[in-house]
Amino acid sequence: MEEIYLDANATTPVLPQARLAALAVMGEAFGNPSSIHGSGLKARALMEQVRDRARRLLGAARGQLCFTSGATEGIQTAVLSALTELRRWRDAGEIQPLLLLYGATEHKAVPEALRHWNALLGLHWPVRAIPVDRQGRHDLAWLRQQAPQAGLVCTMAANNETGVVSDLDGIRAALADSSALWLVDSVQALGKLPLHLTERRIDYAPFSGHKLYAPKGIGMLYVRDGAPFTPLMTGGGQEGALRAGTENIAGIAALGEVLRALEAGDTFANQETLLAHRERLALALTDAFPGLVFNAPPSLCLPTTLNFAVPGLASRLLLDLFDAACLRVSGGSACSAAKAQPSYVLEAMGLPAWQSSAAVRLSFGAADSAELIERACARIRACGASLRAHGLTVHAPAGNTTPTGLVTRFVVDGACCYLVADAKRRHCVLIDPLPAHSEQITQWQRRHDHTLVAVLATTNRIEHAAAVATLSAAFPESMQALGSVEPLGWPQGERQIQLDHHRITRLAPPGGSADASVYVLHTPDQGQLAFVGASAMADDTGSLNWLTPALAPHALLLPGHDEAQHFAWTLGQPSRPKALHAEPEALALSRERLHLQFQTSPAPLLVDVRELYEHALGGRPDLGQGIQPKVQAVPLGSLLNALPVWLKLEADRPVLFYCRSGNRSAQAARALRRLGHANAWSLEGGLALWMAQATPQAPAR
Repeated sequence: MEEIYLDANATTPVLPQARLAALAVMGEAFGNPSSIHGSGLKARALMEQVRDRARRLLGAARGQLCFTSGATEGIQTAVLSALTELRRWRDAGEIQPLLLLYGATEHKAVPEALRHWNALLGLHWPVRAIPVDRQGRHDLAWLRQQAPQAGLVCTMAANNETGVVSDLDGIRAALADSSALWLVDSVQALGKLPLHLTERRIDYAPFSGHKLYAPKGIGMLYVRDGAPFTPLMTGGGQEGALRAGTENIAGIAALGEVLRALEAGDTFANQETLLAHRERLALALTDAFPGLVFNAPPSLCLPTTLNFAVPGLASRLLLDLFDAACLRVSGGSACSAAKAQPSYVLEAMGLPAWQSSAAVRLSFGAADSAELIERACARIRACGASLRAHGLTVHAPAGNTTPTGLVTRFVVDGACCYLVADAKRRHCVLIDPLPAHSEQITQWQRRHDHTLVAVLATTNRIEHAAAVATLSAAFPESMQALGSVEPLGWPQGERQIQLDHHRITRLAPPGGSADASVYVLHTPDQGQLAFVGASAMADDTGSLNWLTPALAPHALLLPGHDEAQHFAWTLGQPSRPKALHAEPEALALSRERLHLQFQTSPAPLLVDVRELYEHALGGRPDLGQGIQPKVQAVPLGSLLNALPVWLKLEADRPVLFYCRSGNRSAQAARALRRLGHANAWSLEGGLALWMAQATPQAPAR
């Protein structure tokens, strides 16, 4: 499946002519620009040509322009330069302690650099965030008031998450009567905005090449003529003693070709075309996800950026969905994408918590074609159709889908809740719900529309009562209809709870304590599942020996808390073995190991543990060498339904799990191995590293 990359604010591919320029330098014009022979002079001439071109494009006829490794180095150098000069003024008695100001939505590299050098240089001056309004623009009145006490002011030309373009002229006016030095992070502006660096009297402006089709590892720093400067790196005197170290001539040559393309105007789309691309993408998003909101007004944003949120849908869900369709988007800044936290940028803008935690950023490149944008729009609409088909939008008809199995497991911070569903009569039972599970339970109920017949707890906990109260929103009629219950939720006077061909019984621990209970789900095809709750935290099985007469030898015991993601164990296994699970590398199969491992094995069972809305969009790993296994879709939350079936497979039958990245599949493989099927594996890196097949199609309505 063709990958469509829509995360250009994080990085971009290298322009073909830029690649050729870099290769030509590495192969033919590789001289050191500090050398005085012909090869060195040729390299220096190339470097100065690129510098001159950059000056023209940036409106920086005067001042210094040095090549760096990227924007982070440029920011560090600028902050060090400014604070070193301010310290000199302080030591000379010319100034009192000053404020160090940065935009509240600034890239983290800026405030972290301020704090680092502020402490290292012994200044210890106040570092304050400039507030922004709900549209993401700086509070100029606040800045004007603070400007006389400011020593350094750091703002960005355009925000990397929202695309909001700063009012640089307004900021300049607010600083008119201040002696503060001014740093403008210009990373997202290169090739997209006119900066007029000299006219605006900007002191420092860092740039990064890889945000605009140059390689990683090359950037620039502009320093206004007369602005203080202290090198971050000293040594050989390169770059006019501004930055020591042999220059990255290959990177500079590649950047030069990008700048040449900008100057020629024949490679990158103009503003009108980019705005048209964005409008088409915005329309596709609103068509696909009714209720979608844009987190910043498009009229104030870069023409290549859309930041949005969808009510009721977490950003993690949307990112997995888009990734399943081979659409590469992000949840915000690439530098913090691995951290599951709300966007500090949107929080600073004062947006509601659900928007800042559910935000998704789509950013395309100035070299993307109209055809690529149209293909992206088609896949976005397919993503929306998949969610509707699986009842995952707030506008989907209630109860239009069938549960994926008898038991669904919800996990929040290791705490497990189980939902047992009778799909035929549309009845369900909840075991050990906590308030933290309410969102997942509500979403499940919106999709499947069942009647709740019991809410059970394995222990007498305060959180259980709180959870029962919160469930009224998801099951208003059911909660009112529940009859008299005992303290742990068991229906008064009942010996069992019947769910179609399945039934739930309870087992009281020795001594007949009313504060704990074990519930057993009896099924004709999956055997017994025992919900043991907090008993799973025992160091050995001694406290559970009393279950032996009541349970079959292979009954699965399901914990109430499962941080280690064991999923289940049996009475013959310790709940906390010394080796919790096999090492990840023992589970993960590379393409090479796959064929070595299964040269004489039966055809493997290939199991997709992604959610069904991801699976429906297509994408299957190509195992190569004519291996065409049957694909089974079992979402991780429904794994308990399939484990008993897989445990009955022949010992030499491989079970290969896959997902988007290899994380969920590794959990499934470990669980199956721990229960006794040693031939369980996870495909290394998931679909991200295994070429996917098939084109995503909109599911039938």
